[in-house]
Amino acid sequence: MKEVFKTVYEGGTGEIIIKKSKFIANIRPVDTEEAAIDFIETLKKKYWDASHNCSAFIIGTENPLMRCSDDGEPSKTAGRPMLDVLLSHELTNLVVVVTRYFGGTLLGTGGLVKAYQSAVIEGLDQSHIIHKELGINYEVTTDYNLIGKIQYYISQEELPVLSSEYTDIVKLSLLVPPSRKQGFIKKITELTSGSAFVVEQKQVYFTIMNSEIHLFD
Repeated sequence: MKEVFKTVYEGGTGEIIIKKSKFIANIRPVDTEEAAIDFIETLKKKYWDASHNCSAFIIGTENPLMRCSDDGEPSKTAGRPMLDVLLSHELTNLVVVVTRYFGGTLLGTGGLVKAYQSAVIEGLDQSHIIHKELGINYEVTTDYNLIGKIQYYISQEELPVLSSEYTDIVKLSLLVPPSRKQGFIKKITELTSGSAFVVEQKQVYFTIMNSEIHLFD
């Protein structure tokens, strides 16, 4: 699993007009090909009277699945240029549909490529783009005498803390990047002379927005 990747948290809608042709870009986060296709079909039904509903999507972080459609526009003037914008922004797990209402003036091959790419960029500008990071959820159990050292280390390493529980002992739930797993366990062992219990829970993707941690399935 990739440790960090870029995607959209909330999709947006962008609109541009070029030589009286209207281009409407709708972007949504998706995790499966089926979800991407469903979104494309939904937009085709919504904009049933449009000249074209071109699309592109990328699914996955390693060997990603990529598909695009010109939907009747000249070959490689819409879908592929749209996909290139997503790739240039290093995005994945998203789908974009650009709807065109023809304005009566032909744009030419180069004009179409620029128009569809500009529409996608406008749609991305209206979307909330995030970095999803992979973290291993650890539960650390220790006593009050050692918690200060552990908290200082966690703060220095900027490890996200999900929760803390103070009873007769202290339990911390936090996230550690897989690449730092061994160093984390070693450091906690050193700080507590092996007295702290460190239990690995599961791997999750997360992002931090407005100082809040958001977890993803």
